[in-house]
Amino acid sequence: MPKIGVQMMMLKDKVDQTGPYEVLRRLKDSGFTAVEVSQIAMTAENVAEMRRAKDELGTDFGALSAGLGAGPNDSLLTDFDKVVDDARTLGASRLRIGMMPFSAMASHEALLDFCHQAQEVSTRLADEGLTLYYHNHHVEFAKVGATTLLDVIRAEAPAMRLEIDVHWVQRGGKDPVRTLERYAGLVDLVHLKDYRIGAMDPSAFGALERGDYAAFMQAFAGVVEFGEVGEGNLEWTEIIDQALASGAQYLLIEQDQQYGRDPYDCLRTSRENLVALGYEHLF
Repeated sequence: MPKIGVQMMMLKDKVDQTGPYEVLRRLKDSGFTAVEVSQIAMTAENVAEMRRAKDELGTDFGALSAGLGAGPNDSLLTDFDKVVDDARTLGASRLRIGMMPFSAMASHEALLDFCHQAQEVSTRLADEGLTLYYHNHHVEFAKVGATTLLDVIRAEAPAMRLEIDVHWVQRGGKDPVRTLERYAGLVDLVHLKDYRIGAMDPSAFGALERGDYAAFMQAFAGVVEFGEVGEGNLEWTEIIDQALASGAQYLLIEQDQQYGRDPYDCLRTSRENLVALGYEHLF
């Protein structure tokens, strides 16, 4: 049965403070048993604590994260065996790439190099019983002639499936529901975070009074925020129903920035809003 869980990236500071077991215990107490791990150091100690949470708390590790090159997660190019071992230890059958390397954005040739590496690694992982997914941001919806960067990735790395982040789809100028529908059958993983329009910083109006229109317009254009689910402008019933229809197995709450709120409080708000919409059975 599909589950709503948590992307642990938003709790990485909590993990640094208390260790992953305590974070996963608090999540269970808050009604979350499924997680996706990203930007958490996969040290032997941390992996052991996560395994303890799996055994004692029933934590379901929906996916782990890896990269193709340097970054916040282990690299599939240099740490392949370790990544596979960690996945087996935690009972995770899915790995995800959070973003293409920045260098892959420099040119079409660099993008193709990334795609070919991803295709090769996806095939190797399949031999190990693991599936690789690509998580989108907004840049993948840049047009390349009549297509998009995301379509190039799909065409050139067909063994890699997709993790659709609905906030970044919206920020990329696409409709989350139609995007989930378009990639039905490829999106076992979906990120849930709202697209919120925040208040302009009061300093922007001081800049306007001084005649600094560039500073004012920068603030004017920068009001998009990462919101708790149900606290922004996305149509969540339509999005979740389509995600489920498209085959999603894990719908993972993520909020890249919390704007001063405690992330546990943000997660509580998201959960309460989703329960109010009728999705309590997915927790």
